[in-house]
Amino acid sequence: YGPTGIFNAKPFQGSQSWGGARPELRAIGYDSKGVAAHIGLLRRFIRIGAVDLLVAELGLYGVRPDLEGLWIAHSVRVMHPVLRELNVPFAFGAVRPALQQHVARFSRHGLATILAGISLRSTLPRALLDKPPTRTEDVVLIVLPIAQPMSEWPAGTIIDRNGPEL
Repeated sequence: YGPTGIFNAKPFQGSQSWGGARPELRAIGYDSKGVAAHIGLLRRFIRIGAVDLLVAELGLYGVRPDLEGLWIAHSVRVMHPVLRELNVPFAFGAVRPALQQHVARFSRHGLATILAGISLRSTLPRALLDKPPTRTEDVVLIVLPIAQPMSEWPAGTIIDRNGPEL
C-alpha cells in the first residue's frame, strides 16, 4: 500500500517478501474498491519464562491507507470465531511501541489485553554468516484470551517465538 508514516512497517528490500511466511490461514477483506485488509494466522508454541504455550499468532497485517484505523480491529473480530474453532488458549500479535495508542482500542471492550514492555525473540528466516541467528525486539503485545482466561497468561517480559516472525 505504500508508506503511511510511522505506522508503516519497514519496507522490504531486494528479494524480501511475506510470501515465505506461510501462515495457516489468510483472511482478506474486500470492499467496492478491492482489497481492503489482510491478516494471517499461524499456530505455534512460544516460550514465556519456563512455560511453553500454544498460541495463534496473528500477523501480516495490511490495511489500505484510506481505511487505517478501522480494519485491523475488524479483522481481529472476524478471526475470533476461527480462533475459537481452533481451540487455542490465546491469540497474540506484536506491534512496534509506536503503535501502542493505535492498538489500545482492542482493550476498550474486553476483546484483548495490551501488554507493553515485552521483548520478543525470533529466529532469522535465513541463516546469515554476518548476523546472529536470532533477533530480539521491544514490542507491544495484543493478547486475546480464547480458550483460557487472561489470568492464565504466563508472567514474563521475554517471549521466545521458537521460529521466525509471521
